Amino acid sequence: MLGKISNFFVRLMQRYMPDPFLFVIVLTLLSFIMALLLTPTPFMKMLEDWYKGIWAILTFGLQMVLILVTGYTLAETKAIKKFLTYLASIPTNQANAAVMIFLIAALASFINWGLGLITGAILAREIAKRIEKADFGYLVASAYIGFIVWAGGLSSSIALVIASKGNPMNIIEKHTQEVVGFSQTVFASYNLIATISTVLVLAFIIYLSQPKQDLKIVDKSILEAQDKELEQTKEIRQDNTFASRLENAWILNVIIFVIGLVYLFKVGLKLDINKFIFIMFLAGLILHWKPIVYVKTFNNAAKVTGPLILQYPLYGGIMGLLTGSGLAAVIAGWFVSFSSAHTLPFWGFISSIIISLFVPSGGGHWVIQAPIFVPAASSLGAPQALTAMGIAYGEQVANMIQPFWALPILAIARLGAKDIMGYCTLALFVGTLIFGATLLIVG
Repeated sequence: MLGKISNFFVRLMQRYMPDPFLFVIVLTLLSFIMALLLTPTPFMKMLEDWYKGIWAILTFGLQMVLILVTGYTLAETKAIKKFLTYLASIPTNQANAAVMIFLIAALASFINWGLGLITGAILAREIAKRIEKADFGYLVASAYIGFIVWAGGLSSSIALVIASKGNPMNIIEKHTQEVVGFSQTVFASYNLIATISTVLVLAFIIYLSQPKQDLKIVDKSILEAQDKELEQTKEIRQDNTFASRLENAWILNVIIFVIGLVYLFKVGLKLDINKFIFIMFLAGLILHWKPIVYVKTFNNAAKVTGPLILQYPLYGGIMGLLTGSGLAAVIAGWFVSFSSAHTLPFWGFISSIIISLFVPSGGGHWVIQAPIFVPAASSLGAPQALTAMGIAYGEQVANMIQPFWALPILAIARLGAKDIMGYCTLALFVGTLIFGATLLIVG
């Protein structure tokens, strides 16, 4: 039964899911239409907000590119490749492989969302080279589905913000003078139970929904050719020239690694996106050992970043439009209008799913929804922590049908969104059911 349902969604997405670039174009046009119909904002003001948003996302966009490239470069070190090769040798069929990929990606995503995005995809690629008759889209989709737990994990944007005293985005502190710690969010029993339940149910569903016919098997010779091409790009010249000796001077990598390590110990290891990128950079630098090897591997990894560079600015435009026009506030406010103390976290969750289709950024739509839901929680007597986590849950569930966060995974696998989104649709339903029920029960 699950296999038939999964195949239905796979065929549906294969037929109707456009390239992610066209998806963001359609979302842009839809955002303009909705803003014109639902807000009093003049059209020229919308254009200004949209244009400003395009450039406002550049820092975040570069961070995403660096997460992909530094992570990919790290994964190409001999030590990491040896470990991934070992993991890839464990499963004997595509169903077992998909479940293993999902579990590893989910664990990595709970620890850090950037780690989760790259680990599963690279592992899926390694496994696809070893298992006969394995649908590559199915394996890669399993990696992306693991991302469904990140917003309830240690790198949750919203949980980190509301736990940070004095953070300008901590709307709860500004409104209530209280800081909400991880004990009320990430480490709260309701979050851990919901997260573990989601992982267990999805592991079962992934196993049962494996495709059994019309398998889209990746040509292993292509993957091997790509690996061979990468190895060729890492070939280095060895001669007695000053330039060659400098390029192969491992001591330079060690010096930079030590300097970076000293800084990290000085400021503390509390992870944020910049520190995560920096740690992957340092790890890749020391494991590749020679400067020129790291440079060549990094340059090769950067070749897959085109889709990210093209699309992130357009998503920034959508964020600017929804925020500047007040459209996101209109959507969130409508849900608040019929909420009670018991249902506010749930309706925050549902509104977050909708808004996340247009603003796929935990921090981004927290800025949009928090000024509406935080005061509402105070006036209705709803738990602030649960309301905030409802918004976080909505974002991670919506990711299952929003290709924005899948771009790094798709870039590594060299697939299109339509190759994985059919499988991810089932995860959307499961996540909505479990996290939605959790909010209603606890609330």
